[in-house]
Amino acid sequence: MKTIIAIGVFLASLAAGASPAEPPLKDVFAKHFLIGAAVNTAQVSSEDRPDTRLLKRHFNSITPENSMKWGSIHPQPDQYDFSEADRYVSFGEKNGMVVIGHTLVWHSQTPGWVFKDADGKSATREFLLARMEKHIRTVVGRYKGRIRGWDVVNEALDDNGELRQSRWLKIIGDDYIVKAFEFAHAADPDAELYYNDYSLEDSARRNGAVALIRTLQAKGVKVSGIGTQTHAKMDWPTPKMVEDTITAFGALGVKVMITELDVDVLPAATSNLGADISLRIESNPKLNPYAAGFPEAGQAALARRYAEFFALYVKHSDIVDRVTFWGITDGESWLNNWPVHGRSNHPLLFDRGGKPKPAYSSVIRTVPNPD
Repeated sequence: MKTIIAIGVFLASLAAGASPAEPPLKDVFAKHFLIGAAVNTAQVSSEDRPDTRLLKRHFNSITPENSMKWGSIHPQPDQYDFSEADRYVSFGEKNGMVVIGHTLVWHSQTPGWVFKDADGKSATREFLLARMEKHIRTVVGRYKGRIRGWDVVNEALDDNGELRQSRWLKIIGDDYIVKAFEFAHAADPDAELYYNDYSLEDSARRNGAVALIRTLQAKGVKVSGIGTQTHAKMDWPTPKMVEDTITAFGALGVKVMITELDVDVLPAATSNLGADISLRIESNPKLNPYAAGFPEAGQAALARRYAEFFALYVKHSDIVDRVTFWGITDGESWLNNWPVHGRSNHPLLFDRGGKPKPAYSSVIRTVPNPD
């Protein structure tokens, strides 16, 4: 109730023209959880970019958007390219940030050759397992002791909560997830190992994830935590769905991370609530109403939305270990081009100019006496 009152007072102050302070997010939530951001190569390559300055001021954890995915780091069978990943890890170390590895095994952004043998034929189970093991050993081994935790397997579930019929599953079998975790643990026994997925607030997907983690635990596999991406809409998920998800995963005895947080403020282009990056919808002006800017009413609604989420994260900070935004400013968000290319979305706490939005201050107000 105190949080709700505080948010109401804050929004009233905004209407009166008050200018809230701008304490670093990482300091405000220091006693609760890490505050992370997904970063691209440009942001970790220059100290002078405005968004890089925001990154260093407000965040104490980073996740790479693409530089550690298979297609970027291992583009050809006998070729690894660690240039961008090395730069990313070094940036995090230099700035005292917790560095996360993302991601080792995923059905997307994995080159087609991965699933073929030397003759171009479909790989056998044994061949693909050996290739997976070598990739994980090489990548995780290179950063042993430098990366706190890895998203070992990403998005392995379908919307019904059952395992996705990916090429990993079809060729290796449903134990490919067990093997991936075992390979990662062997490569760096001290690293935390995570399962990461989207729309886990949906009961079917949540139940599927719970069953998956229980299966891994029953087999003696090290699972340190589960990442629930939380690519949210203005009306989904409900606060109850978010809380039910946190507590369900917390009951498994693993850490819970909010790994890819943003709030899509634009009209829905599809009824799909997922985050399938292959989805493409034709452009339509009606789907891009805020190209000229985000109105005050929308800002206030977004502030309330973020306050709902963060009030729950703070409430369950004994379970929630990290909250990572998928991006730093609105201008860099992937939602400007997904699932409709060229829209102007406004899903984060900092606007296109790097200035804090009302949502930034509403998030801070969820912490009693943040100073």
